[in-house]
Amino acid sequence: MKPLSLRPYLSPPAVRRRLLLSRNYAVQAPGAPTLQVFNRNTKYLQKERAAADAEHSRKVDYLKDEVATRLCERLLDIKRQFPHVLDLGAHACNIARILTLPNPDPDPSGPSSPPLSTRISHLTAADSSPTLLHRDASLPFNDLIPITRATLQDEEYIPYPENHFDAVLSSLSLHWINNLPSLLAQIAHILKPDAPFLAAIFGGDTLYELRTALQLADLDRRGGVSPHVSPLADVRDVGGLLGKAGFKMLTVDVDDIIVDYPSSFALMQDLQAMGEGNAVLGREMGGMRREVLAASEAIYRELYGNKDGSLPATFRVIYMIGWKAGEGQPEPLPRGSGQINMKDILEGGGIKESN
Repeated sequence: MKPLSLRPYLSPPAVRRRLLLSRNYAVQAPGAPTLQVFNRNTKYLQKERAAADAEHSRKVDYLKDEVATRLCERLLDIKRQFPHVLDLGAHACNIARILTLPNPDPDPSGPSSPPLSTRISHLTAADSSPTLLHRDASLPFNDLIPITRATLQDEEYIPYPENHFDAVLSSLSLHWINNLPSLLAQIAHILKPDAPFLAAIFGGDTLYELRTALQLADLDRRGGVSPHVSPLADVRDVGGLLGKAGFKMLTVDVDDIIVDYPSSFALMQDLQAMGEGNAVLGREMGGMRREVLAASEAIYRELYGNKDGSLPATFRVIYMIGWKAGEGQPEPLPRGSGQINMKDILEGGGIKESN
């Protein structure tokens, strides 16, 4: 059936006027152009649906709890009190619960230490999903730390004034941000001088096993590749992004967490229950075809399967620490002022004392 055309119903002058008025111009909005990779509304709906089943949502919090624990351990090296801390992208307040745990020091040979919550006067937990944010509001840990839950319109825009927080934490949330340089600059803006920013995000090779299996299955069954796993930042880019946002004394390290699953279907089900489903713009709507899923499962087992029949899934976590500039901070020495030649040390020559 041919599409309906309005041209036969318009008089010639009307057609001419339409042609004259149809010329449009592209206008660049103020500021640097932003590449939109993720559909933020899709991510909001995924988190809301995941949190609707509270019990099942808690069962798949194993990854968020583990990463939150490792992130909070980095606070042990910062010997200070924090009057007001922001947990950006708080999910179900996983960080808040970890902060209340007794003896947070992972070194068993060290002395017992009080919960990290004793060093925080107030915690603001902010997230765009109200259902997820308030999922555990009735649990006992809420009585052990002063906490305020704030629902954000979008984590890409932080509605807090300059020099407002003594520290900002974020665990497994920033990898869904479209304009990460802008968000890091906003975080630096709301931090007080000489205040730290600590974050953990999924990076580069996360789920490379699943990504490879799905791509090969797509090529075999459909003759092309569709983005089933979201793109992630590389560890080599994180330091540069922090530096451009104005952070000083940077620390970036990587940790691989490998989780064994009975099948790739169990892995994908857990990812959906975590609210970590695919949210790439332009992705195919609806579920994957059965033949693609079956082929992906077979390829996954052939390439990466364990001897016990389970399938490993690698989650690469990038941890970052940056400090907002402030008075009294250590400064790097000028280039060329060093007195020790690293070549001599690496070649076994030792340190040569200058006369």
